[in-house]
Amino acid sequence: MALPDRLQRVKQWARQIKRDVVALWFAVRDRRTPLSAKVVAGAVAAYALSPVDLIPDFIPILGYLDDLILVPLGILLAVRLVPPALMEEFRERATTLEGRLSSRSGLVAILSIWSVAAVVAAWLVWRFIAAGP
Repeated sequence: MALPDRLQRVKQWARQIKRDVVALWFAVRDRRTPLSAKVVAGAVAAYALSPVDLIPDFIPILGYLDDLILVPLGILLAVRLVPPALMEEFRERATTLEGRLSSRSGLVAILSIWSVAAVVAAWLVWRFIAAGP
C-alpha cells in the first residue's frame, strides 16, 4: 500500500472520529438515548471537545496518548451503547454541522483536575519542607 493511500485512510478515520464526537454530543442531549450511553458519551464528548487535555500535548509522547488511545476507545464504547438507529441519525446531524464545537464543561472539568493536583502537590511540598531534616 502506497503512502498516499495510508495518509488518505488516516485522514478519513480522523474525520469519522470528529464526526462521532459531535454525534455523541447530540446523543447526550437526546431523551431517547439510554442513561448509560449518555454518561459515557457525555464524558467522552466533553473531554474530546475541551480545549484543555488531561495530559497536555507538550509532554513528549504521553501528551498525545490520550488523544490517540483514550478518546477513540471512549468513542467506540459510547457508540456501542447508543442504539444504532439513533447513532445514524446523530451522525447525519453531525455531518451537516459546520465548524467546531467546544465544551465549556470539559474545560471546567480538566481545569478542576489540574487545580486539585496543584493544591495536593503544594501541600506535599509544604509538608516535606515543614518536616525538616
